[in-house]
Amino acid sequence: MKTYHFFLVILLAGCGKATERTVESTTQEQEEVIAGDSLLYPGEKHLKNIRQLTFGGDNAEAYWSFDNTMLVFQSTNEKWEVECDQIFYTHPFGEGMKESRPPMISTGKGRTTCAYFMPGDTSVVYASTHLGDEACPSRPERRSDGKYVWPIYDDFDIFVTDLKGNILQQLTNEPGYDAEATVSPRGDKIVFTSLRSGDLELYTMNIDGSDVRQVTNALGYDGGAFFSPDGTKLIFRASRPKTEEEIRVYKELLAEGLVMPTQMELYVCNVDGSDLKQITNLGKANWCPFFHPSGEKVIFASNHETERGFPFNLYMINLDGTGLEQITHDDTFDAFPMFSPDGKYLVFSSNRNNQGTRDTNLFVAEWVE
Repeated sequence: MKTYHFFLVILLAGCGKATERTVESTTQEQEEVIAGDSLLYPGEKHLKNIRQLTFGGDNAEAYWSFDNTMLVFQSTNEKWEVECDQIFYTHPFGEGMKESRPPMISTGKGRTTCAYFMPGDTSVVYASTHLGDEACPSRPERRSDGKYVWPIYDDFDIFVTDLKGNILQQLTNEPGYDAEATVSPRGDKIVFTSLRSGDLELYTMNIDGSDVRQVTNALGYDGGAFFSPDGTKLIFRASRPKTEEEIRVYKELLAEGLVMPTQMELYVCNVDGSDLKQITNLGKANWCPFFHPSGEKVIFASNHETERGFPFNLYMINLDGTGLEQITHDDTFDAFPMFSPDGKYLVFSSNRNNQGTRDTNLFVAEWVE
C-alpha cells in the first residue's frame, strides 16, 4: 500500500527492456461493449459497466466491505478540505461523490493509510500518524541522486474506528512504522508491515491485536499483503536487494525513513510464512496484488513493459508465475485493484478521464471472466 503519487515515477524510474507478451485481439462483442462504455479502453475485455466514483484529488486503496455494499478508501482532496490522506467510506452503488463529501472516519489529524473493513462491517482498521504529530508529515524532497522514494513514517500505528469516526482500539504501540493492515476473509487475522525488527517485514496478529507473529525475515521491503479467499495464503510485494551496492543503498535509505519502490516483485506464502515463492520476475515495479476470487491467480499493477517508468496497468498472473495477461490498457496509471468478496466487481484507482490533470480517481466495474 503506501503513497500512490506514481506520476513521479514517470520522471524517475529507470529504463529497461519490456517483457514480450501476447495480447488477445479485441472481439466484435467487446468492441460493442466499449462503444457503450466511454470509460473503457479497447482491449479491456474483463471489465464492463465501469463507473467513476470520485471526481478530483488523489483517491486510492479502496477496499470492499465483507457484505459487498461499501468501500473504504483514503483521499487527499482540497475540495474536501483534506490536506493529506484521510479515511472515508462510501456506498459505491449510491449517488456517488461528485457533489458531496462522503463520511470521514479518521481523525482528520496526521496522515492515514491502508484502511480495511473489520468483520461485521461496523468498524475499520487503518494506520495513522496522529499520535506523533497532528500535522501532516512532510513529504521527502526531490533527491539530488534522482532516486524515487517513499517515506516510512515512524509515527504510523494501527487503529480500529467505528463508522462515525470514534477510535475503538489501538492495535500497535511499538516504536517505528506499523501500517498496511488488511483482514483475512475468515475474520480471524490481520496482516501488516512493521519495522520493529529493524527491517520492513510482514506480521500477523489476531483481530484484537494479540498473538503477533513475524511472517517474513529476508532483507528488503515486504508490504501490501492480502489474504487469499480461503485465508490460508498471503500475496505481497517485496524488494530484495542482492548486490553489495543494492544492500548499502537500501539500508542507508531505511535509516533515513525511506524506501525505493522502483524494483519490486510479487511473492506468495502460507500465512505462517512457509512455502514462500516468488511468482513474478518482470522487473521494475510490480505491486498492489490481490487474489482473484478463485484463489488461483492474482491481479496487480505493473510498469514492467515501459521504457520510461509509465504507464502502470493492471495484469493477472497464475500463482505459479504463468499465464500473464494484461487487464487494463491505460496510457497513464491504473492500480490498487480489489475484487468484491462475491467476485462480481473490481474497484481500482486510475488517472483515466481526469482531463489531463494529476487527479487519481476511484472506478468500479463489473468483472467479466
